[in-house]
Amino acid sequence: MLGARNEDALKAVAGEITANGGKAVFRSTDVRQRSDLQELVALAIAHCGHLDVIINCAGIGPISRFDALDVEGWDAMIDVNLRGTLYGIAAALPVFARQESGHVVNVISTAGIQMVPTMGVYAATKNAVRTATEVLRQEAGPHLRVTEVSPGMIATSFIDSINDQPTRQSIGDRVRAIAIPPEAIARGILYAIEQPPEVDVGSIVIRPTAQA
Repeated sequence: MLGARNEDALKAVAGEITANGGKAVFRSTDVRQRSDLQELVALAIAHCGHLDVIINCAGIGPISRFDALDVEGWDAMIDVNLRGTLYGIAAALPVFARQESGHVVNVISTAGIQMVPTMGVYAATKNAVRTATEVLRQEAGPHLRVTEVSPGMIATSFIDSINDQPTRQSIGDRVRAIAIPPEAIARGILYAIEQPPEVDVGSIVIRPTAQA
């Protein structure tokens, strides 16, 4: 079950999964809309009869120095990175409670571990998710597993959301030099999911070997 705003990208990924013998269903989803997450979860249950895992990984990074005063960018990061993750959790928790099983995976960032200029608000949203994830883990009880995954520099379209041109150029150069493919993150998530029900992998950091 796939959900994202870019429907063309969803179709492409679903087509690749199907071409390789898998099954995929997708729905255009805007994580800023709580109802979209609720409908995505409902669709998963309609097709599969249950919900095993929810992976909250939507994120944007219109990063810049604080004195650039990109308040709209700050609001957008809060809405997508933090609020969107909380909406995903809210959509899945009632289902997991009924099932007495489930797994929440929140994709965060190493930006919340190593603080650097231009990433103040971005890192703040990611660390807010980190805090929420740990508290959720403590509240989860014996049937719900909770995992946070912190990617480093990954070859994605993340830099497309950076409006500040010097920052975009600097980070883009670094990403092109050392970034690892998204599949590295997928393997880490799969590792956590494939553990026995009584094993909860709490935190994984996945970064390029060359990343300081």
